[in-house]
Amino acid sequence: MTKDDIQLLFEYDRWANNRTLTAVSALNEEQFLRDLGGSFPSVRDTLAHMIGGEWLWLAYWKEPSPSADLIAELRTRRNALFHPDLLPNIAAVQSKWTEVEKNQIKFVNQVTDAALEATFPVHGVRIGLIYLMQHMANHSTYHRGQITLMLRQLNAKPIATDFHVFIAEGRPETPTP
Repeated sequence: MTKDDIQLLFEYDRWANNRTLTAVSALNEEQFLRDLGGSFPSVRDTLAHMIGGEWLWLAYWKEPSPSADLIAELRTRRNALFHPDLLPNIAAVQSKWTEVEKNQIKFVNQVTDAALEATFPVHGVRIGLIYLMQHMANHSTYHRGQITLMLRQLNAKPIATDFHVFIAEGRPETPTP
């Protein structure tokens, strides 16, 4: 993968996240907060986890001296900044998401092919930035799928967030290979 591929992947991730937020905005407060018994109890809690994860990885990648201790510190900060109770409604989630996206766009637009080769300590091994960035997008995809299920459980309408839909509908200009 090259920086162009990563930029496309993150463009897709933002598009899919925004479509998910649009679908979720049709929920009332009770539905948004209802415990549905999933990995995270509610739609709100799942969104808080997603945005917190995107924030954490971005903060880690931007550190000049990443370490295992730093990950622990960032988890503590994430839990404070993105605790579900701080996101009582979809407007609060959208506001936080906009903040994170703004910083994410700046980082992704500045990443170089050489920077993607850098490695970071994670779980006792070193993993390339390119793979960590792919992981982050994949992590969000996983949880968007959970939100789709939650929307169905709530008799609300989910929206397609598949990559091929993004290519067909979501990108203003889709180059042909």
